[in-house]
Amino acid sequence: MHSHVLLVRRSALAVALLSVFAPAFAADAANDLTSVVVTATRTEQTQSSTLAAITVIDRSDIERLQPSSVQDLLRGTPGMSIANNGGPGKPTSLFLRGSEADHVLVLVDGIKIGSATLGLPAIQDIPVEQIERIEIVRGPFSSLYGSEAIGGVIQIFTRRPAGAFVPNFSFGVGSYDTLRGSAGVAGRTAQAWYSLEASHDQTQGINACRGKPFPNGGGCYTYEPDRDGYRNNSLSLQGGYRFSDAWDADARVFRTEAHNKYDGTSSNSSDSVSQVAGTRVHYKPSKALTFTLSLAQSVDLSDNYLNNVYTSTFNTRRNLGSLQADIGAGGGLYSLGFDVQGDKVQSNTTYVVDHRVNRGWFGQWQQTFGSQSLQASVRRDDNSQFGGKNTGSLLWGWDFTQELRLTASYGTAFKAPTFNELYYPYYGKSTLRPESSRSFELGLRGTHSWGGWSLNAFQNKINDLIAYDNTPNPPLYPYGSANNIERARIRGVEATAHTTVAEWNVSGTATWLDPRNETNGSYHSNWLPRRAKQSGRIDADRQMGDLSFGGSIYVAGDRYDDLANNYRLGGYALTDLRVTYAMHKDWRLQLSANNVFNKHYETAAYYNQPGRNYMLTLRYQPAQ
Repeated sequence: MHSHVLLVRRSALAVALLSVFAPAFAADAANDLTSVVVTATRTEQTQSSTLAAITVIDRSDIERLQPSSVQDLLRGTPGMSIANNGGPGKPTSLFLRGSEADHVLVLVDGIKIGSATLGLPAIQDIPVEQIERIEIVRGPFSSLYGSEAIGGVIQIFTRRPAGAFVPNFSFGVGSYDTLRGSAGVAGRTAQAWYSLEASHDQTQGINACRGKPFPNGGGCYTYEPDRDGYRNNSLSLQGGYRFSDAWDADARVFRTEAHNKYDGTSSNSSDSVSQVAGTRVHYKPSKALTFTLSLAQSVDLSDNYLNNVYTSTFNTRRNLGSLQADIGAGGGLYSLGFDVQGDKVQSNTTYVVDHRVNRGWFGQWQQTFGSQSLQASVRRDDNSQFGGKNTGSLLWGWDFTQELRLTASYGTAFKAPTFNELYYPYYGKSTLRPESSRSFELGLRGTHSWGGWSLNAFQNKINDLIAYDNTPNPPLYPYGSANNIERARIRGVEATAHTTVAEWNVSGTATWLDPRNETNGSYHSNWLPRRAKQSGRIDADRQMGDLSFGGSIYVAGDRYDDLANNYRLGGYALTDLRVTYAMHKDWRLQLSANNVFNKHYETAAYYNQPGRNYMLTLRYQPAQ
């Protein structure tokens, strides 16, 4: 008990220190504000001109930080809380700005991914070796993307060629009998480009759950003290060709196949597939006019087993199409677009309705007036299940000096119910209404010769929040049901900055959240579960000749695991160290030590997290 209290106090102290030093250090030092981003507007713009709160993680950041997974890479980014159910490869939920885990839209190369039954993407199955860049845009963006973008949008770009012929290779070994390998080749000419990447990841893992049997237990409601392994194979293939100054096209396929073991009563292993495939055609008849046509399919497949005996199948196929016109006129940029999405579910569980179609029309205006900038967008979505929904947003920025920019925004967003929430037997309700939100934000950012910083404050109110209502209502809902019973009010502040101190590149973030349940009743004013009220991260790295080394400290405050706020999860602090040795201009040897103080912590009640662990990696890539 004493050690638990001490850990909480140390975590609180670390967060307090971050709040003091964040204005002097924090945010991603590797961010190039002249780099081109696309997620915040569905058009190309420089990061410095973006009015939304955005974080960009590129390939150099990934190789410097040496993360084991996407969730490790995203940990500590502004506004992010992460809940993982038992270590490598286990289901992982992302809570952005205190919103629900299914309020974050995740794209891979512009293609929406995720299960239409659960409503969550299998973020844990995307290998970091396949990633070129990640753009995280915080705030409501349903007016551009439709459903799910209440908390924000995360777009993952797979690896692209950086030269005429660029092979790459990596091989790593680590704790928990972990083996990782990847290989790829990419290249480009004046008219064409291509990329082929393959990777493999396997680990014996840890015991995922320390649960106890029903009815007095928790977590997985079973006791299986074994190691729950994970295996993942992934492949990406993409290419493009420029036919003329006016026409170009590209196509891509990205696929992961995973075998996962875990602890559970209805199943304890699964075979899953996540795949996106798509093509995109650009037509630019003049400098002021561009048309983009995109066609894609996203697939999420899962077969589940209990002690190697088949139990269930949940397959989702999502067909997507988009046509967008970007028109430059009067010094501004106008975008008009149409999106269509068709979802189809196949399962051995009977769904009353197993398909639906959503159509969305949107328009956007971007304009700069001297030192002020404006971004306005509106959208109409029509869904075959629940009808229509209108959303809109307005973002404004003012560069009142060369170094300081003030931003303000207002936006509405919505989330369509999932198939499970609508139709799953003895749980779903076909009368559920979409969740909706209204969000305000005020931001200030500075860019200086010594580095940069940003500060954002926001409030988000969510209505018709869909949650599990455990009130029995036999015979249709003997164990409770999904229901539009909750409202939430989320307030928060995010701080970032970066600088160089004594040849050390120092960066960091700090987030303060007040995520409250405003439902009338016994849960009124309770914290929303699995969101830490305070979190922060500091990174420090230095290059000395052929040797580079660094470390990260991540801290998270208390959180609750349940709506009733009966089960409290204590705060914790994690320390990671890393070193890279350039043996040759094309070869590097990397070593990472994670959770070096072997802290015990949980981000979801009863689900274990890795202790102290190591990874040794050899990398090859010719210098460009």
